[in-house]
Amino acid sequence: MSKIALTIEQINAMEPTAIVRNDNVRDKFIQIYEAMWTPSTGTSGEAAYERESRNFNRLLSEKEDVRKTCTKFSLFTAFLDVAISGLTLDPGTKAQAYLLARSVAVDSYYDNGQKKNKYETHCMLTVSGYGELVLRARCGQIRHADNPVIVYEEDSFEYGERDGQKFVNYTCRLPHTTGRIVACFMKITRADGSIDYAVMLPEDWTRLSNYSARQNGKYNYQTKTWENGKPNALYVAQGGQIDPGFLVAKCIKHAFKTYPKARVGRATQLESQQVDETEITDDIYGVTGDGEKVDTTTGEIIQEKQDFAPQTDTSAGVTVDPAANDDDDTF
Repeated sequence: MSKIALTIEQINAMEPTAIVRNDNVRDKFIQIYEAMWTPSTGTSGEAAYERESRNFNRLLSEKEDVRKTCTKFSLFTAFLDVAISGLTLDPGTKAQAYLLARSVAVDSYYDNGQKKNKYETHCMLTVSGYGELVLRARCGQIRHADNPVIVYEEDSFEYGERDGQKFVNYTCRLPHTTGRIVACFMKITRADGSIDYAVMLPEDWTRLSNYSARQNGKYNYQTKTWENGKPNALYVAQGGQIDPGFLVAKCIKHAFKTYPKARVGRATQLESQQVDETEITDDIYGVTGDGEKVDTTTGEIIQEKQDFAPQTDTSAGVTVDPAANDDDDTF
């Protein structure tokens, strides 16, 4: 891909909301989108740019931590990753992607003989479970995913494996008088027509709740111990149990943990797993000079050794059409 006439210094000098409105950034976004997605989606790069530049700056205005603490270069790469992914930042209960501030170790140093890391706050394009459904369909891993089903205590539910194939036997038995949730499952049709199931049980969301509590904890310097905080309120929002909508989102999010990695940009992470993607090359972002390489994590020019010697309607399920510009929206 051709390079654009824009330096890292110029990016760092811009206001956060001015980055995506720069003419060179606009041209690069359109170039990437039209090369990767216009042939299959029919959506022009210019139309995608106008929509996503508005979405990106809307999120920056809403998320002060991203706008004020993230490096300018990470905002730039996160925006171009929208074009690389082909997803949308449109808001809604089923949003495909959103922006997240994340602390990243960019260097190390020694203090009194002890190695320590230097951190920066980077903007990450974060792909939700719903966005991941689109990515999986586009790369040919799945054809279709049904809406997740909440299983209550009164229902008949059996999950297992027979002859190497997962199976679910489920019967809804009304009324659900206790309201007690005992499972959640989602049926996935792979590209070859075979069936897979993603299943979450109480022990799964209990484990996630405990992890959430640890994440919200703090270190007690007096006792020199780590004290857990409170888990996300949605884990106990439904009369002391997990919120059904939150559980559905978690089921989608964790459905593809054992699937191969999806192609994403360097400034992108999936909710279901952190992806170290090597298929996206450094110069796709287009800010390197002749003979130079840029570390897309830090924006630094990589100094290489030189040898100077001579030398839709979702009521029936979530069907993802890779050729369509899906308006499904995230957690």
